[in-house]
Amino acid sequence: MIDPVELAQRLIRCASVTPVDAGAQDVLAAELTALGFHVERLTFGGPPDGPVGNLFATLGDGAPHFAFAGHTDVVPIGNPAGWSVDPFAGTIADGQLVGRGANDMKSAIAAFVAAAAGHVARGAPGRLSFIITGDEEGPAQFGTAPVLEWLEARGLVPDFCLVGEPTSARVLGDMVKIGRRGSVNAWINIFGAQGHVAYPDRADNPITRLVAVLADLKARVLDTGSDWFQPSNLEVTDVAVNAGAGNPASNMIPAQASARINIRFNDAHRGADLEAWIRATVAAHAPSTDVTVKISGEAFFTAPGALSAIVADAIAAVTGQPPELSTTGGTSDARFIRRLCPVVEFGLPGATMHKADESVAITDIMALTAIYDGVLQRIYQPVDQWASG
Repeated sequence: MIDPVELAQRLIRCASVTPVDAGAQDVLAAELTALGFHVERLTFGGPPDGPVGNLFATLGDGAPHFAFAGHTDVVPIGNPAGWSVDPFAGTIADGQLVGRGANDMKSAIAAFVAAAAGHVARGAPGRLSFIITGDEEGPAQFGTAPVLEWLEARGLVPDFCLVGEPTSARVLGDMVKIGRRGSVNAWINIFGAQGHVAYPDRADNPITRLVAVLADLKARVLDTGSDWFQPSNLEVTDVAVNAGAGNPASNMIPAQASARINIRFNDAHRGADLEAWIRATVAAHAPSTDVTVKISGEAFFTAPGALSAIVADAIAAVTGQPPELSTTGGTSDARFIRRLCPVVEFGLPGATMHKADESVAITDIMALTAIYDGVLQRIYQPVDQWASG
């Protein structure tokens, strides 16, 4: 059997800040190979956001084909002075495993590997796979999305998938994510004509146009939410003049003004429709404008059903309480996976993810392993029972 805490420590000791792997997937590949998995190492992309190393490991064949998805990359540590321990030492202190990636999400990966060992000991019916990426915390261009295309081309698309993101809110097992809102970023750059503030007729103030654009964008109520989703929201995330150089003169109208916005949208919208609306709104006020739009992901939703029921039942068996099914929070790689198969997300409490002294309770790692093991036992019961469940 595999000790998930010790494995999580070894993964944390690999300083795998996106897109650098630093040996984390080597550690994982060795463990999975020892369990009998066939491991494929997949590299996509190039500088400046790559190359990105990814891993696909699979064991068995037949139905059902269940996959666990996760990422070995982590965010930077920030200010080293904010840490009480070496962020990449995998320190255990006061019942907590501390280190970058302990919470998001190397401990969850380790827990599922340990659960997979139990699956192997039970004879490994069906097919079980791992989809592990190295750029979830970055642009997410060269990880899960191209790996899924690779799987499609080889007829290896899973029937169902569990993503090990830290979804629990307050205590382990209180929340499972069955969907997420989509995300659109837009950069609006308006050009005017520089001039003296005392002679505005000789200039064209781009700030005036930008304020009007932002007011129109903010004035629209995108929606009021739905049974499963909170309302969509648009936020202005940056404003600048003269390409970020500022305006040092109080008596001068600048030549350029820009803003960045983000929309988190539910399943009432599509990214392309929101992009068209943004462009039309800007054009109505400022024809001489550069607009760049990036759709980071569409909203997705896996309706409550057999998969979420299995995960909820496995959680309740360990914690004694059923989880809340939720669509709150930011984006995850589940947005790519939902295109191909039903997907839910479940993992550790996320209170410390991306923070200094990121940590997870040792007891939570062990309980998560037990929950994941329970999921596997329920998934690989006789297929006719699973399908009717």
